[in-house]
Amino acid sequence: MDTLELIKSRRSIRKFSKKIIPPRTVGKILEAGRWAPSGLNNQPWRFAVLEGEDKDALAAYTKYSYIIKGADRVILVFLDKTASYHYEKDFMAIGASIQNMLLYLHSQKLGACWLGEIINKSKEIAAHFRFPARYIFTAVLAMGYPKKYPRKSPRIKLKNLIIY
Repeated sequence: MDTLELIKSRRSIRKFSKKIIPPRTVGKILEAGRWAPSGLNNQPWRFAVLEGEDKDALAAYTKYSYIIKGADRVILVFLDKTASYHYEKDFMAIGASIQNMLLYLHSQKLGACWLGEIINKSKEIAAHFRFPARYIFTAVLAMGYPKKYPRKSPRIKLKNLIIY
């Protein structure tokens, strides 16, 4: 698929089939995230992959628990404070890492939903899973095979986004 068409056709998937993502594919998803650009090539992202009971325990920390419970697996994305050199810039790099994973997932006919509201419970989640304090919890990617694919969503016209 053409890259621009891949970007335009990707959607957030919130309902998944019961089909399991092969471990090799999970590795490739993480590999896509690893190859995102970052300032000074510091690669500040870190990942945790949860499935089964751990995934279900994570779901208790968000009002969108049905998305996490329905997903085959989830990827938790963190900023490693020891790798960080510029807080805001590193968060942008993590966004690029997440986008790489979302696009790779879509290219493989998989689906995902980027969940951010859950970071409101980051302290509780870190304590529950005993994540070291050096990792700042930034997002969750719930992923699996889509049960159905949402319609195209509207976009603001490009001419209305260009300011100069």
